[in-house]
Amino acid sequence: MTDVTDKVERAIARFERVTRQLDERGGPSREAARRERQRLNVGLGRTLTRVFVAIAVIWLATTILGFVQPIGMFGFLAALLVTVGVAAFMIARGGRQAISAPAPAADLPNGPMVERFDSYIYRSRPALPAPARTELDAIAQMLPSLKQTLSRLDTLDPAAQDARRLMSIHLPGLIERYERVPPAFRGERDGEDKTVDQRLVEGLAAGRAALSEVCEQLARADVAALETQGRFIQSRYGEERIAGEDAPST
Repeated sequence: MTDVTDKVERAIARFERVTRQLDERGGPSREAARRERQRLNVGLGRTLTRVFVAIAVIWLATTILGFVQPIGMFGFLAALLVTVGVAAFMIARGGRQAISAPAPAADLPNGPMVERFDSYIYRSRPALPAPARTELDAIAQMLPSLKQTLSRLDTLDPAAQDARRLMSIHLPGLIERYERVPPAFRGERDGEDKTVDQRLVEGLAAGRAALSEVCEQLARADVAALETQGRFIQSRYGEERIAGEDAPST
C-alpha cells in the first residue's frame, strides 16, 4: 500500500512539474520572464560599471602614489589584491541582489515600485499553487500599463496611493503569510470551510480586482482629459473659424 501511495505521489508531482513547464512557455508568464531577464541584464550592467569604476579609482590612486613615492613589488601586489577583493565583493553583492527579490519598499517612486513588485511576484510564483499562479499572471499582465500611468503621477496622488499600498504592503503580506504556513497545514479547512490555498487565491483575486479598478480609473481620467483637450482645440481652431478668418474682407 505504501509503494502504491508513493507511486501516486510521484506521478502527481511529475504531472504538476510538466504542467508548470508547459504553463511557463507562453502567455503572461513568458512576458513576465522576459521583463525579469531585462531587469537582470540592466542590473548586471550596473554592477560591471561599478566594478570598472572602482578598479579605475584603485589603479589611479596607485599610479599617483607611485609618482610620489615608489611602491615597489609589494605595493603592486597589495594594489592587485585590493582590486581582486573589491571586484569580488561588488560582484557577489550584485549577485545577491539579483537572486533576492524583496517586496517593494514603501518609499520607492511609482515607476520603480511597479518594477520591483513585478519582479517580486515573478520570483514568488513557483512556490504558489496553480490557481494562485493564474492570479499572479493576471496581475503581471496589467503591470506594464500601470507603470506607464503611475510614472506620470505624484506618489501622493490618491489613486497612486491605493496601488502603492497594494503592491508594497497588502499583496506581499498575503504571499509572505501563506509561505509561513507549513505545507502540511495548507489543506486544512477553517471555520468557513476554506483552505489556506483558497484564502490565498481569494486574496490575490481581490487584489487583482482592486489594481484593475485603479488602472481603469486612471485610464478613464486620461480619456476624459483627451476629450476635453480635443473639444477645446475643435472650438478654438475648428474649420468654420479658420474659414471665417481666411475669408477676404469687403
